[in-house]
Amino acid sequence: MRMNNVLGLIFSNAYDSAVPELTALRTMGSVPFGGRYRLIDFVLSNMVNCGITKVGVATKSNYQSLMDHLGSGKPWDLSRKTGGIFILPPFSSKDAGGVRNRIEMLHGCMNFLSHSKEEYVILTDCNVVCNTDLGALFDAHTASGADITVAYKRGVKPALTDLMSFAFDGSRITEISVGEPTGGEEAYSLNLFFMRKALLERLIQEAVSLHFDDFERDIIHRNLRTLKICGFEETGFVRTISGLQSFYDANMELLHRENRRQLFTPERPIYTKVRDDMPTIYGLGSEVTNSLIADGCTIEGTVENSILFRGVRVGRGAVVRDCILMQGSMIGENARMGCIVMDKNGVLKPGKTLCGDKTFPIYIGKGIMI
Repeated sequence: MRMNNVLGLIFSNAYDSAVPELTALRTMGSVPFGGRYRLIDFVLSNMVNCGITKVGVATKSNYQSLMDHLGSGKPWDLSRKTGGIFILPPFSSKDAGGVRNRIEMLHGCMNFLSHSKEEYVILTDCNVVCNTDLGALFDAHTASGADITVAYKRGVKPALTDLMSFAFDGSRITEISVGEPTGGEEAYSLNLFFMRKALLERLIQEAVSLHFDDFERDIIHRNLRTLKICGFEETGFVRTISGLQSFYDANMELLHRENRRQLFTPERPIYTKVRDDMPTIYGLGSEVTNSLIADGCTIEGTVENSILFRGVRVGRGAVVRDCILMQGSMIGENARMGCIVMDKNGVLKPGKTLCGDKTFPIYIGKGIMI
């Protein structure tokens, strides 16, 4: 299968409601992650690493920061005369309420789909952090003769109520359940679907004509007996963002070298928007252990087990432990903080103390001063 015969379609707003703290002013796709990335970087990189050259990014709301991040698509080699990256703004035929679900969003993208010459299409969300070999998925799809192939992971199912779990006969999915996690190991969906574009167009038109509104139940589950739906297991580092706690945990797991090796491989790099900045400055008496520090930071205090994005400043005598500090955050002299997720340009004044817990991190909003 030629990879340039595959169209990529990314839902940038999927599961925004799962992390309202981080998505109040941005899409799920533009949520910062890992010190320098955005969540959409992982799915975009997965696509371009396997040879996909045309990608549509479906948006619904709060997509200004996403557009600023993606730009012309040059960091992902998607600034092209033919193909490239396309921002698909919200469109709904409803009189009110706007785009409410995945089926309506796909229906709003029908013009983009119908005018694309690619034979296949891959659909994915932005809330899954992984480095997937999509070429292997395409090969498995062809070998199995499947109509639809769904990527899945075995483990404890994330706390998302509409996430599918599967039972198999070989690679073919025989049973689908949708609902709350059981707490045990399950084969749960990564919401990455691969199929022929013509099949997707037919399924969406049928769903709209029948007033269906749930992609998982009304399209995937409803056609389980009439279509051959197979699974593709992802065995590497995979984390699904289902809330602030899972976001915090997924970032903290990058402090383990083996997890970084699985996620950031030289064979399939993760690309992002490049911003040149000066190297991080470490002052006299500063101490940094087991942390990821982006460029442009100034560290004069102590940083332990933390992730600091670009331009963070930690004052003299300050102590930062088990924290995620996003771009432009400032920690005053002799301040102390632990288990905090601080959004962009947050400020903790000198001498202040702010602590959460690893099982209950505290979120500080964008531009908030404490």
